[in-house]
Parts: sequence; structure tokens; C-alpha cells
Amino acid sequence: MFKQYKKLWLGLIVLILLSPLGLIATGTAFGEWSTEELITEVGFIPQGLERMADFWSHAPMSDYAVPGLEGSFLSSAGGYIISAVVGIALVVGVFALFSKIVKE
Repeated sequence: MFKQYKKLWLGLIVLILLSPLGLIATGTAFGEWSTEELITEVGFIPQGLERMADFWSHAPMSDYAVPGLEGSFLSSAGGYIISAVVGIALVVGVFALFSKIVKE
């Protein structure tokens, strides 16, 4: 699987390494608004979002930070990279599982 999609994996590695660039951007990330920020950006809070806003209150890596390593730019960048690797691993794992199920 890795040899067949070598260019894809190289592209994903480049994107993983570039993910901390979001730390130097100003403002908030699109779509990652809190309910308070949503009011200022959009002007209202959709009913469903307001109802489910506190559903997931204990994120394992809140704000893409490694617990205990918050503070410096390098530790924040490491958290972004770890989050990207975990996200890609989860997506690849789900697709591999579905692929295996469909083949059978």
C-alpha cells in the first residue's frame, strides 16, 4: 500500500510538516469558532449547534496542544504535527477497514 501510493504519502508528509503554519496566522481558523466567536462572525448561533456545543467537553488534545507541553512555539508546532499524524492515521485506518469489508 505504501509503495503504490508513494507520491500521496510524500504529499501528506509535506502537509503534516506545513500544518504549524496556522500558528502564525492572525484571527481564528475558519469553522473552529466557539459559540461566542460564532455570534461575532455570523451573527447568530444555529439551534442544533447551540444545543450540542458542550457535547464534547474533554478533548484529548484541546487546541492541538500536547498536554503539559503548552507554551512555546515549538511545543505548539509539535502538537499540530502530532494532531495531523493522528488524524491521518485514523482516516487511513477507517478507509482500510472499509476496504477490507467491501473486498470480502
